[in-house]
Amino acid sequence: MAVAVSDSAWLAALLRFEAALSAAQAARGLLPAGIAAEIAAACKPERLDLAAIGQEAIASATPVVPLLDALRSRLGADAARSVHMGATSQDALDTAMMLVSRDALDLLLADLSALAEECAGLAERHRDTPMAGRTLLQQARPITFGFKAAMWLAGVLDARRRLAWIRAHRLAVQLGGPVGTQDTFGDQGPELAAALARELGLAEPELPWHSARGRVAELGSALAIAAGASAKIALDVALLAQTEVGEVAEAAEGRSSAMPHKRNPARAVEARAAFAGVAAQAGVLLAAMAGEHERAAGAWQAEWPAISEAFRLTAGAVSRSRESLTGLRVDAPRMLANLRQSDEETQPPGDLEGARRLVDRALAIYHDEEAVQ
Repeated sequence: MAVAVSDSAWLAALLRFEAALSAAQAARGLLPAGIAAEIAAACKPERLDLAAIGQEAIASATPVVPLLDALRSRLGADAARSVHMGATSQDALDTAMMLVSRDALDLLLADLSALAEECAGLAERHRDTPMAGRTLLQQARPITFGFKAAMWLAGVLDARRRLAWIRAHRLAVQLGGPVGTQDTFGDQGPELAAALARELGLAEPELPWHSARGRVAELGSALAIAAGASAKIALDVALLAQTEVGEVAEAAEGRSSAMPHKRNPARAVEARAAFAGVAAQAGVLLAAMAGEHERAAGAWQAEWPAISEAFRLTAGAVSRSRESLTGLRVDAPRMLANLRQSDEETQPPGDLEGARRLVDRALAIYHDEEAVQ
């Protein structure tokens, strides 16, 4: 994930936009095909100095300006005049954000599937393993450990569905020109945007979304929800692994620098820490919705690092939660002993049947969705 959202990935995505824009313009008769081919040939990340572009971006608050300088220096006069024709920096950067997000989502959806598999396995194996249900951190009615895992599974599946829908429908091309009116493309703006969307395999928006940042905030919120579903699992594991509870333990426990005997649920701890970071980045993306006029002065620019960091940390939360569950040691006798601390006479017989039914239902939903996947 770190590679997928890196500066190099953003550079490659920006170059894909420029090449695709020229190809779309050539297909609409706005550029000679030879010019578009020359531009495409120059749009190779390895030919450009990423560090220099980054340094020079400071002067214009956008990497697109020095990127175009570097591209034009490698093109003939006609192609140099034609590259980026009619577009603006936001067209390039917003579309690049969508391309980077698509690659990152593909990785994240696979990670969520792996986490769901771990949850489903625990739910199935421990469908009948009794333990205390806990509300407000106090023992309540009995459940099964399989039921707890099934509830984890439900949260993960919900997060995966949401992100898959965004991947399919909300990653849209941006092409509005200097102020979002498409006036620099004459009367061909809508058709050119549609052609660009086809070139890049992105959705075609109903209108340019320069100043309507809902799709970016929506993605950030969905990432935070996915990280939160993972952190919920991690927190439960950490609580069940407490010395006084002792019902589960991570297969690869972390060590203490001060107490050699101590074993910590390190993967669960890392998942929760990652979620805290994602929530902060989602806040940045939500705040960026309120931008000034037709292009925000600072809020839009804040989206670029925030979306990359949100993806990186969400992948961390999901991955660490999966590692926490992989090989999880479940102490069924300890679960039963802790359950018996409550007054057994207050628990009516057959209490676990509801938990078992819901485990079966959750597993059926999971297997149906995996068949579709």
